[in-house]
Amino acid sequence: MSSDSIPEPVPAASGAPADSPFRTEPTARDEAPQFVLPLVVHLEKTDPPARNDALVTAARAVLTILSDPRSLGEDEGVGEGEWAQAMRDWQDARIRKVVRRARGAEWRKASTLPGITVTGEHAEVRVYPPVPLDGWPKELAKLQVSGTDLTDPEPPAAPDTAGPVLWLNPEVTMSAGKTMAQAGHGAQLAWWELSETERKAWREAGFPLSVATPDAARWSELTASGLPVVRDAGFTEVAPGSCTVVADHPALRR
Repeated sequence: MSSDSIPEPVPAASGAPADSPFRTEPTARDEAPQFVLPLVVHLEKTDPPARNDALVTAARAVLTILSDPRSLGEDEGVGEGEWAQAMRDWQDARIRKVVRRARGAEWRKASTLPGITVTGEHAEVRVYPPVPLDGWPKELAKLQVSGTDLTDPEPPAAPDTAGPVLWLNPEVTMSAGKTMAQAGHGAQLAWWELSETERKAWREAGFPLSVATPDAARWSELTASGLPVVRDAGFTEVAPGSCTVVADHPALRR
């Protein structure tokens, strides 16, 4: 249940500045130490969350830490937050995310580390400030990455297309953890594209969003629409360059 994927959004990739998160070509920063955003899903054997609920909650967790005062620096009009440097180190490179699972005592220990727990209908996902790829806290490093998947006991409700929707590629099969990370990537790309006013409105509304899988024809329309697209680095599960998510937000629709 992990993703070491590196999203490469389509908008602004061509000719983007070297320090832009929307670049696709390698830069010197890619040779520097890399950081990862850890997410842990609470997954008890007897009472797991539904898959779609976990996907939505993971995406909301990413948005929550991006907008948290502890993640913000002075350029956002607030004092330097305690997580701001780590967030910069992570976001100025490639936005890796790794999803692990925890239950029982593992979840309780993981919950004591600095981070934010976001709840969905039943899902719980805790997101932590970024850490070096080889510098995970021991409480998180020992958690399982793969081996357990999630299902939807009933078909998810139709997405609210009046609001933000993270559309999943109908032709790519991914584990629940991989898909959670990809949904987080999509939410983050949408966040980067929004104005401060649009971000504030989304945050104050509680980051409502849907995750859904369109049919092939609709997916083709979405990928050609100019909306942000996540392209996977291909480290795990899918082929390099695969389009996995289209981030559809009302403010970004042309």
